[in-house]
Amino acid sequence: MKKSSLRGAVVVITGASSGIGRATALTFARHGAKLILAARRPDVLAQVAAECEQLGAPALAVPTDVTDPLAVARLAQTAQHFGGIDIWVNNAGSGAVGRFEDVPLDAHEQVLKLNLLGYLYGAHAVLPYFRQQGHGTLINVISLGAWLPEPYTASYSASKYGARGLMDTLRAELSNAPRIHVCDVHPSYIDTPGFQHGANYVGKVIKPAPPVFPAQKVADTILAVAHRPRPTTLVGWPAQLLRWSYSLAPGPVGRLSRRLFDTYFAQARPAPVSDNSLFTPSPAPHGTGISGGWRRPTTPRNGQWLGAALAAGLAVGLLVWPRSRS
Repeated sequence: MKKSSLRGAVVVITGASSGIGRATALTFARHGAKLILAARRPDVLAQVAAECEQLGAPALAVPTDVTDPLAVARLAQTAQHFGGIDIWVNNAGSGAVGRFEDVPLDAHEQVLKLNLLGYLYGAHAVLPYFRQQGHGTLINVISLGAWLPEPYTASYSASKYGARGLMDTLRAELSNAPRIHVCDVHPSYIDTPGFQHGANYVGKVIKPAPPVFPAQKVADTILAVAHRPRPTTLVGWPAQLLRWSYSLAPGPVGRLSRRLFDTYFAQARPAPVSDNSLFTPSPAPHGTGISGGWRRPTTPRNGQWLGAALAAGLAVGLLVWPRSRS
């Protein structure tokens, strides 16, 4: 969409109660969009809608569990309150960290429902409206994890790889509809409450590896993609570097990644084993902000393991590059 067309554009955002979703809602509000906001917590969602309205943007809070296809279909129908849907942002999601067999099967299933089926339900609900009106932009907040599998996040990685494949397929299917766009945004590690919301089955403090980027950086990227749709956008230089390194040397980078995670968990502080917000949303005010508080200055030791991963991944990539070309 052209920049001027965002004023009055109808934008649906899932996972809008915190983190990237909340930052994205406020960013579109500042640009004059009309907002349909979805998340599981009605009280928090109402607060976000009120903040958007204070910025002069009409906003409607629609409590929605994206694992329920009927609820997602009703969300799309409700958006007709504003006369149509111009942009749909699939953003709701979560994860479960732990050794594959230590994570309960229902937790694996819930991650897949949230991160993959939730995006499928969103696309399935909105595309008929896009086809009927002849235009529309579907923006999917996926992850660096769609390009680089991370140990101890099996269902999360599966969901993100699956979401990327789903959207690649939809782009091919919609290639004869030039005004309907399917766009993916892949953030690096982002400062959001998502790490508090996700399930913890490893019994250690889970936090994003530095460098950690602000959620506003992703929100600004989503806005830019709405202005100028494009298939794939990576946010933050680690996403670019690690995607490239893994594509050139998947075996060595995968083994190094496992060793680094093992090293981190060996020295991390203990934490309760808990489902956290994976199945049931936490009561406010827990995890309702845009930031998760992860961008405080870190000691060299805290940042060493990712720095080593980046350097080693790049070195391995450079080592195999000539061989891959030949």
